[in-house]
Amino acid sequence: MLTIVLYLIASLVGLVVILLIVLAFRPNEFAISRSLKIDAPAEVIFPHVNSMAAWETWSPYEKLDPNMQKTITGPESGVGSEMKWNGNGNTGSGSTTIVASQPYESIAIDLKMSAPMKCDNDVLFTFQPEDGGTVVTWSMSGKLNMMAKFAHLILNVDKMCGDQFIEGLTSLKELSEQQAAASET
Repeated sequence: MLTIVLYLIASLVGLVVILLIVLAFRPNEFAISRSLKIDAPAEVIFPHVNSMAAWETWSPYEKLDPNMQKTITGPESGVGSEMKWNGNGNTGSGSTTIVASQPYESIAIDLKMSAPMKCDNDVLFTFQPEDGGTVVTWSMSGKLNMMAKFAHLILNVDKMCGDQFIEGLTSLKELSEQQAAASET
């Protein structure tokens, strides 16, 4: 009996060592990016991203937890506009702060999560004119500690976040194209 217990413990330790070796060789950083062409000028789209309060109208994260507690501080738009939230397991808690804003070109956001897992990621939106519309790209990048490497190993984070980015960009597209069409009439 003791031999079986020792064998099981040794096997478990061996599996943990193998897992740690695999994680040590995984990348220390990640990057996720999705783009969508919106048939509206950047002047219409940009304000929806440049204000944390405006995210309510298109962000996929609003749908994940409609009861999420939010606090928006700083200026209404641009650098310093910040949203802190505390939600359920789907949204966790953290803050997003606009740290750079180049009108109609790009918006950089600092994303700090405190739950379910701590992280500090960089989010970037770019707005590129194309064929009478705008290609909007939503990107996120950051460093991976050992726990985050494990999460990226067992979850397809690129697909999960990428799908959410596409959902948000699609909502942003619908909102912006409706607004652009209404301003033409």
